[in-house]
Amino acid sequence: MLISMTGFGNATLSGDGMTVSVEIRSVNSRFYEFSARVPKHLQGRELDLKEMVRAQLKRGKVNLTLTVDKADGAEMPLHVDLEAAKMYHHLLTQLRDAVGLTEEVKLENLLQFSDVFTTEEKEDLPDEEWALIMAGVEQSVAALFEMRRKEGEELTRDLEERVRIMDATIDRIEELSRGRAALERDRLTERLRSLLADEKIDPARLDTEIALLADKMDITEEMVRFRSHTKFFLETLQSEVSEGRKLSFLLQEMNREANTISSKSYDASIAHMVVGIKEELERIREQIQNIE
Repeated sequence: MLISMTGFGNATLSGDGMTVSVEIRSVNSRFYEFSARVPKHLQGRELDLKEMVRAQLKRGKVNLTLTVDKADGAEMPLHVDLEAAKMYHHLLTQLRDAVGLTEEVKLENLLQFSDVFTTEEKEDLPDEEWALIMAGVEQSVAALFEMRRKEGEELTRDLEERVRIMDATIDRIEELSRGRAALERDRLTERLRSLLADEKIDPARLDTEIALLADKMDITEEMVRFRSHTKFFLETLQSEVSEGRKLSFLLQEMNREANTISSKSYDASIAHMVVGIKEELERIREQIQNIE
């Protein structure tokens, strides 16, 4: 079962005079990367949030956005730092006079400075709030995972079709190459004997060298290995866990065999078909970069 690394999930829960909203997004990455935008009073819990998400997602660049809205009358953890506000007003007034402006310093100018507001430091986050946050994160991660799973199913179908195309191409290459080694051996024998007609060469040694040269042109072994790699590739697609790294390794091996087939074939038709195989391999490579 393939799991994509691209997805989105969200959840909104209310209770105990507050509303928690969570959005989580993920894109492909070689490793697990986590970043979060949370209210100031929750910044000390980012590691807990990171591990909570990590329990469900192995790889991907994950971004979580969390907001907590208190109901009317509920205690808010933010306060105005009056001294900071006065200082900013004084500095802005000096700047205005220095550059010759006439407009007044307004409240909206002061609100551009985040440290005008301070967070009330509390040793403990209320259990009710944290429980609501955890439930919201769990629901959003579940929604994200479901989207990633569905996209993984679509990727699986696409990859299976591309592997079938490559296997069919290998079958056609095998048909073209059947008996080719013997044909090439006869051609080499005739050419070399005509070139060396006047030379004293051991016929047995000549036959041995021709046989070795013809064997080097045989692509049977490469085709067998290529089919073995596609077999394991299809089996990995149906594995209970998503194994993007294993698929990448098998893809590299298939590409290696395709290159060898092309270099040994000395046949324009086979070389053209190998180009088609390599095009499919490149499309697969692009797809599996997004697999967990």
